[in-house]
Amino acid sequence: MKVYTMTQDKMKLTISMVIFGTIGIVRRFIPFPSSMIAMVRGFVGAAFLLGVLFFRKEEVSWPNLKKNLWKLCLSGALIGANWICLFEAYRYTSVSVATICYYMAPVFVMLAAPLILHEKMTLRKSVCSAAALFGMVLVSGVCETGLSGMKGILFGLSAAIMYACVVLLNQFIKDLTAYERTLVQLLMAATAVTPYVLLTEDLRTLQPDAFIILMLLIAGIIHTGFAYTLYFGSMNRIPAQTVALFSYIDPVVAVILSVLVLRERMSTLAAFGVFLVIGAMVVSELSGKK
Repeated sequence: MKVYTMTQDKMKLTISMVIFGTIGIVRRFIPFPSSMIAMVRGFVGAAFLLGVLFFRKEEVSWPNLKKNLWKLCLSGALIGANWICLFEAYRYTSVSVATICYYMAPVFVMLAAPLILHEKMTLRKSVCSAAALFGMVLVSGVCETGLSGMKGILFGLSAAIMYACVVLLNQFIKDLTAYERTLVQLLMAATAVTPYVLLTEDLRTLQPDAFIILMLLIAGIIHTGFAYTLYFGSMNRIPAQTVALFSYIDPVVAVILSVLVLRERMSTLAAFGVFLVIGAMVVSELSGKK
């Protein structure tokens, strides 16, 4: 039963990462600033989860919620700060450089897990993590474009540290349903982003039509409420190192879809990077006997 449950959790984590990887397609149809989209998707996702709890007639476990409240609020605020730092990274450096800095987060989790969570770092995990990281470097295109924009690099690395903190902190959140934990975290994330949006964007210039509103609802319900429920609902029963390694599914899916759907060019190095990332994940999760 334990193996079956772990397999289910890994499947949920995989599905959430695949969904996260498709948000770039939806983003193309929303002509709003990224920070504005993040704020809206956070509030819409939280409202969706609130509706799910209402229609399922599930009672909120207030004692458990209170027991985990500070961890939920902190992780939610870190998610919001993570979004802000990532937006600023894209602003001050190239997308490829910002991406590779951001996806240092799994490496930070791998390094911190043995110290904080007392997870054993095996040789195979270490090799697979290094292979996945190298693959991500190739996928990002940074080999062709080079490094530029030190301020953007620092923002990208800051976003990565915050993402790693969210993964590690969620390992300590216990006795809550996926809906309960995700609802609070999304509310806190959206709340944290709101002041940034109000200070940096002129909301009066935004003119949403029916199609844009539909895309925002999809981003909020599918890519945030549903995806984060799967994500947070599985990660505290999976080793943090595995969660970190699975995080590379997101950018790989995004790159593949950009080629298949948006007809963007994929270099030979990027294709090899996709192969490395997927291969590293598969090899890492195979048992020693297999």
